[in-house]
Amino acid sequence: MKTTLIVIQNDADHAQAKALIEKLMDSRDPADRARMVAQACLAETYERSRWPRRVPSLPDLLTYLMDQHGLSRGDLIPLLGTASRVSEVLTGKRELSMTMVRKLRERFHIPADLLIPPLRSSGVAA
Repeated sequence: MKTTLIVIQNDADHAQAKALIEKLMDSRDPADRARMVAQACLAETYERSRWPRRVPSLPDLLTYLMDQHGLSRGDLIPLLGTASRVSEVLTGKRELSMTMVRKLRERFHIPADLLIPPLRSSGVAA
């Protein structure tokens, strides 16, 4: 199948590129397979720029985990300490202690770096 690659600059191009990738998937021709890989790379690049991933906030992450596991705020008390701490964490007023991080990581089987906020730049050179 003779095909050129689609340069993706907008959502319409993206839709055409995805259709081309699907069509090329069925081919056994090595040249088509190479085109498919190249087009998939172009599509991925567009998708990453169009819809960048963002790290969820701690309250959003915990709300999601509670929903997925069928938990209430009360179920987080053994992990976070008290009902007021649960409330503070879920409203973004309190960061997690390392003990809380360890308990949440063990309970939900998630990496600790999802629970620890990124370092803030203090503006001071090291």
